[in-house]
Amino acid sequence: MKKALLAAALMSAGVIAHAQSSVTLYGRLDAGIEYMSGLSNAAGTGTASRWRLESGDWGTSLWGLKGAEDIGGGNKVLFQLEGSFSTATGSLGSAGSIWNRWATVGMSNDQFGTLLLGRELFISNGVWDFDPFGQSNWSSASLVRGRNWPQSSNNVSYQSPKIAGFDVYGQYALSNATSWNGNGTTSQGREDGLQLTYTNSLFQVRGLYDEIRNANGQLNNPFTASREYFAGVNVFLGQFKIQGVYQASRTSGMTGTAYGTPTTTNQEWGGVTWQATPAAALIGAVYHVNANNGGGNANIFTIGGSYNLSKRTLLDIQIAHMTNSKTANFGLDANAEGAGGGTGSSYNENPPLGHSQSGVYAGIQHSF
Repeated sequence: MKKALLAAALMSAGVIAHAQSSVTLYGRLDAGIEYMSGLSNAAGTGTASRWRLESGDWGTSLWGLKGAEDIGGGNKVLFQLEGSFSTATGSLGSAGSIWNRWATVGMSNDQFGTLLLGRELFISNGVWDFDPFGQSNWSSASLVRGRNWPQSSNNVSYQSPKIAGFDVYGQYALSNATSWNGNGTTSQGREDGLQLTYTNSLFQVRGLYDEIRNANGQLNNPFTASREYFAGVNVFLGQFKIQGVYQASRTSGMTGTAYGTPTTTNQEWGGVTWQATPAAALIGAVYHVNANNGGGNANIFTIGGSYNLSKRTLLDIQIAHMTNSKTANFGLDANAEGAGGGTGSSYNENPPLGHSQSGVYAGIQHSF
């Protein structure tokens, strides 16, 4: 009996020694002071200005855990848990959900790629690499009212290895309803997308298609439930990075309203980043959106930059100005469509129709 127990212990020790694992705690804290003018007043009849302590203008404050276990044969088991929060209040990014950004488990192989299951940032976040301001609070997401940065539950994703400069990434999120696309019995409709990227030392190009259906399986709002088409390019010229993008959202069965829930939108943007020193970067960009059915058009003109105090800590600043045509009311923040104004938690920061917004913020960000 003792010999059998000894043999079992030795076998277990061999498995433990072979299956090497690691767990990493990581996070990012972002905070600063923000001033914005051109906000709607509570009644929505005029404009107001505001100073506030902000969290996440330069990048979402978050924390998480990720790990990998080497199980041999070039295979690894992976997991990642990640949630957002506010440094201004300490509150969770999504009430009642500690891991609102990532909650995945899966496997990877250097030759065949990575397969994950769970909750993830939706594939439309692939826009991030081609936004001069990295989808900071006042950038490309503002003109699609947040459609670029959602999360997706019930997801199955695959990331290929890079082959001759190309890589493929895909996601498929089930509705978990009794109808494949969704029928209102669950909180999410079907969501999916495919991304193809080519990268070399001089440039990077990406094409992306995705669709987000509402809980009823419909594509009825360009900002929340639609098909997206994206093409972007990064050009690397020494200290300079030049970026250009075309993006479009398409729906079916929806008509426009006075405050713009159009059936289609088209976005274009471009920008330049100058890495002036290893620590200091200056950025300038212009973003444009055009919405049909009277949704109007809007532009963001913005400059800013960052200075790295260390490998983990940076200072950031951004100055932005939003212009709206007479039938548009896009805001610098990625606000939901609708009239500006209201009180308490129902307050909407959109300006009155045709009005502009301006803002400036400066902050600090630390990663660990």
